[in-house]
Amino acid sequence: MTLNEKNHLENIAQNSLYGAGANEKTVKYSFNIAQRYLTGTTLLEMGPAEGIMTELLAKTDKKLTLLEGSAHFCKDLKSRFPNAEVVHALFEEFLPADGITYDNIILGHVLEHVEDPVSILRNTKDWLTPNTGMLFAAVPNARSLHRQAAVLMGLLGSEHELNEMDHHHGHRRVFDPESFRKAFNDAGMTIDIFGGYWMKPVSNKQIETTWTDEMLQAFMALGERYPDISGEIYIVARNKQ
Repeated sequence: MTLNEKNHLENIAQNSLYGAGANEKTVKYSFNIAQRYLTGTTLLEMGPAEGIMTELLAKTDKKLTLLEGSAHFCKDLKSRFPNAEVVHALFEEFLPADGITYDNIILGHVLEHVEDPVSILRNTKDWLTPNTGMLFAAVPNARSLHRQAAVLMGLLGSEHELNEMDHHHGHRRVFDPESFRKAFNDAGMTIDIFGGYWMKPVSNKQIETTWTDEMLQAFMALGERYPDISGEIYIVARNKQ
């Protein structure tokens, strides 16, 4: 499984589109939300990929550890972020040094990729500073307006069906608000906040063709008012003991 998974990640990394178009704006907006809850001095970012959020995290005062499964991405991250510790490993392989916990853990668009999200969350629970540590995770929302519209138009069989871009990104699932919360509950984590952002009525391609930056920012913010049908959903969780 390990070799196959690493090859899978390298194939995705060679033609990744997470840093392209509206996706870049989405990642940057998710940082704006995550930074509201940052605490302490240490931060583990899991799956930084092109390092879009990393660029913003590097401007905080946190000591960064970057955990990335793609050697292609790791090489780039090491050159761009020399002050960060870059670890090339699958999430399932990673073990912090004895006694080390992190005050913050960021999983931006991670849990839709992994084989077993609950197992990953159980691991991160052990890596998080008890009680005071903060975990921020964001994923695409199956109940997003653009997915609901795609079902009505017959482009998707259901809101949870993987579309063309899901396959390109290597997604294994699309969470809805209930299944997202359930993964954290099953992992024994305490959910402090559930929210959303990015009210997305149509596809990225349509948006990138006609929308202005002002429209993008307005609809990113509008999604915070209606999280259940926003394009992206997030959870802030802790390891309460």
